[in-house]
Amino acid sequence: MKQCPACNSPYGYAMGEETYACPECGNEWNPSEVEDETGLKVVDANGNVLQDGDTVVVIKDLPVKGAPKPVKAGTKVKNIRLTDGDHNIDCKIDGFGSMGLKSEFVRKA
Repeated sequence: MKQCPACNSPYGYAMGEETYACPECGNEWNPSEVEDETGLKVVDANGNVLQDGDTVVVIKDLPVKGAPKPVKAGTKVKNIRLTDGDHNIDCKIDGFGSMGLKSEFVRKA
């Protein structure tokens, strides 16, 4: 039994060598053709998919609450961690410490 990619029913059954069917929604699929989209998908300003551990570059000056100066455009940020939420990148920036960034303000290095 495999989980249905359409309705997430746990009752998908084999109809042959490579085809599965769902008794609840009637969906038929080949498990080798279905992409695994269970993970978090975060894209940068250019549409490139980001992953944990990537290095990104800030594309515009970003003001930081409580800091006297902004994070400058062109700042390289190494070893990012992806999270769920509004600020979907957790990172450490030299001179600022740990902070969250929005993926729309960075590009993949």
